[in-house]
Amino acid sequence: MYSRIAVSKTKKAFWTAFGQYMKPVPSAEGVPVRWQNYKTGIKNVYFRLDARLDKASIAIEISHPDKDTRELLFDQFEMFKGILHQIFREEWHWELHARDEFGQPICRIYKELPGVSVMKEEDWPAIISFLKPRIMAMDEFWGEFKHGFEGLA
Repeated sequence: MYSRIAVSKTKKAFWTAFGQYMKPVPSAEGVPVRWQNYKTGIKNVYFRLDARLDKASIAIEISHPDKDTRELLFDQFEMFKGILHQIFREEWHWELHARDEFGQPICRIYKELPGVSVMKEEDWPAIISFLKPRIMAMDEFWGEFKHGFEGLA
């Protein structure tokens, strides 16, 4: 279908375009942020953006190597589930026991947009329109509630 090089080159072009599109958008706290590589400031807690051949997704991933700590962090997010869904204006999928692309155990809270492809430049506006409000909502939530996760990891 697509060569590995073509996929890599197209993904790089997409994330460059996304970064340039989002560059003028400040965080909820009013500071510049690299949206495509959002730093939570909490070790092993990541905000992931992904654009693939068949879908786009956004996720909160907890990858702490200690199972109990990983589940404690997930439980903390669950305490804020109602607030998260209110800020997101939609429900997301919650997985206590998931695996990352390397087979490592993670906890994951995510939303997907099926039926789009990063390889189709005509899908890029739909992917960006999907990712932008959600990463901004995650940032809004994180700005208010990050302190509730500090010390848990």
